[in-house]
Amino acid sequence: MMRAVWLREFGGPEVLVPGEAPDPAPGDGEVLIDVAHANLTFVETQFRATGLGPFSAALPMIPGNGVGGTVAAVGPGVDAELLGRRVISSTGGSGGYAERAAVPAAGLHPVPDGLALDTATALLADGRTARLLLETAAPAPGSRVLILAAAGGVGTLLVQLAVHAGLHVVAAAGGPAKLALAAELGAAETLDYRQPDWTARTAPVDLVLDGVGGTLGRTAATLLRPGGHLLSYGLASGSWTDLPPDEIAARGLTVLTLRPTPDAVRAATAHVLAEAAADRLRPVIGRRFPLAQAADAHRAIESRATLGKTLLDVRPENAMSRARKRN
Repeated sequence: MMRAVWLREFGGPEVLVPGEAPDPAPGDGEVLIDVAHANLTFVETQFRATGLGPFSAALPMIPGNGVGGTVAAVGPGVDAELLGRRVISSTGGSGGYAERAAVPAAGLHPVPDGLALDTATALLADGRTARLLLETAAPAPGSRVLILAAAGGVGTLLVQLAVHAGLHVVAAAGGPAKLALAAELGAAETLDYRQPDWTARTAPVDLVLDGVGGTLGRTAATLLRPGGHLLSYGLASGSWTDLPPDEIAARGLTVLTLRPTPDAVRAATAHVLAEAAADRLRPVIGRRFPLAQAADAHRAIESRATLGKTLLDVRPENAMSRARKRN
């Protein structure tokens, strides 16, 4: 048996209950990962609360869509050379909040030598998203880019990647601590979107990267110059940014959509891992919680008080190393 966190009903963070579960066995084409860290995203909190989102699984279930750890076993048809490899992987939407997870071998991403597993896990969802957003928008060097929620998991990586691409980054976030972080990461301007006149404090922008949606996304879009581009990739507010078609046409705006192919996702993941290994990209891990405190981790994310990425430390690397030495 292994330690895990169960979701038996949808609701507040308290519905995440620690317990035990049978050890999963890798099937055809799968590997078993000894999980060191579980990746947390805002989408997972929305799924836990309502059952809505990109995941689908019958209750009860073990939630969690991304893990980092070491390959402990391989199923039929999988190369035994993978045993002992440090990897990160999506789980398909379930099974991540646990000590072990069985995942398809084809979806593994090897962790470069010298890169810590927690750093790699923090890049799994957010890093590839940030890379794909900039590839999709393809702003010209020198473009003014407004990044909403710039102190979040995706936002902190977007700021760094955009700065490295030669863009003028206008970082919008809520509160002094978040603005200070965005400035530290290289943002040329910072705006506190909790202030009623925040859009009056900067000039028009060429691109808005919007992971919030709702009223805030709609307000950010007013800063787009004629002919500007909007790329929405999240709805932390609970709804997508909705621009009327007549306004889009009148202002000559282009509304982009993120629809990457599996190959593009894989390439983007490899890219951000390589950048992190070369010390050119740093995920900000603002909060960490032990596995049994998954409910507290969800509360922290929903409070909007966290900076960067929040992780579950299931079995950190040093603990795993000690266990291997004892055995």
